[in-house]
Amino acid sequence: MRVVVVGGSGNVGTALLRRLSGDQAITSVAAVARRTPASTPVPPYDVAEWTSCDVGAQGADGPIVDRLARVFAGADAVVNLAWAIQPSHVRDRLRRTNVVGAQRVVAATAAAGVPHLVAASSVGAYSPVDDDVPRSEDWPTEGIPSSSYSVDKAQVERVLDDAERRFPELTITRVRPALVFQHDAGHEIGRYFLGPLVPRAALRGRLPVLPWPRGLRLQAVHADDLADAYREVLVRRTAGAVNIAGPGVIRAQDVAELLSQGRWLEAPVPLARAAITAGWRARAVPVGPGWLDMAMSAPLLNTTRAHHELSLRPQRSGIQALADLLPGIAAGAGAGSPPLRAAKGGRTRRRAATGQADRARQDDAPHGASRQPTTEGKHQASQDGGS
Repeated sequence: MRVVVVGGSGNVGTALLRRLSGDQAITSVAAVARRTPASTPVPPYDVAEWTSCDVGAQGADGPIVDRLARVFAGADAVVNLAWAIQPSHVRDRLRRTNVVGAQRVVAATAAAGVPHLVAASSVGAYSPVDDDVPRSEDWPTEGIPSSSYSVDKAQVERVLDDAERRFPELTITRVRPALVFQHDAGHEIGRYFLGPLVPRAALRGRLPVLPWPRGLRLQAVHADDLADAYREVLVRRTAGAVNIAGPGVIRAQDVAELLSQGRWLEAPVPLARAAITAGWRARAVPVGPGWLDMAMSAPLLNTTRAHHELSLRPQRSGIQALADLLPGIAAGAGAGSPPLRAAKGGRTRRRAATGQADRARQDDAPHGASRQPTTEGKHQASQDGGS
């Protein structure tokens, strides 16, 4: 089958290309991003034919939809991972990439006659809860009103609802993961969420004490495990929504064991929120208080459907995924794409591009030679790939 990955150069896109490389079920891969890898891309980006296109660019929808439809023509599935988290102070720019971009991808998928659209949703799309009861995929997706990320994820869910009504012949899958971590996304995640004022050495277990908002609990999934889920969704043409998270719930003590030799201090949520708000307004912190609101209010994920229908068995727990990420942030780690660039002096880890090599799959024969990128469209200020 031929797969097109929109937003293929980001955190999840990189892991997905790594997973699809050498998969006998995948005959060819095309990728779309605002910022494409180098003219001779390194693994895993060399598995794809690249097209440069900003799905959230200013202007009329028609030319962008037409451009995407040309790339999508003949594909068996389109995976939309395009998402913007920064610049967090420019709300319209985020919405154009996240929501308008999703509308354009849907329109192009339908215009090209592609039978399957896989959309990156999120735990952040879900309506708030005040308990630790895991919710399944039928929980409402109205989002957390104070989080722009959550609002956009919920709006994309409405875009997909509309697409299901307008294009009943189109199979639509909504992948709703927890936080997505991997070592190679270290510098990107550090830039997007921590900013320059957080000393990276503190992430090597040298914090004297970890401040932790009261009641905060999180789930995470390793990017490679999420890529496995995407692969299964593609080859099985799974319809509907599916929650993805690694085993376990991350709490204060778990993180403190990694960062502060087990020492942590509970912080009142209003105090933590006020500190984030002040830092964000002063441009000292890259993200606003909506991210804390979402973390405090989003539900835990029930992943029963992924377990039974996708046969998904994550190789790493949520805390193991975090443990893989933190050294990557500290080292400024990256990969071979513009969004996942390493920090100056950081390390670009040359991992095996074949996901099956890491998991001893039976479908690990190579499927073709590397492809050279093509270029279409102008660069605009949005991000490539999402989580």
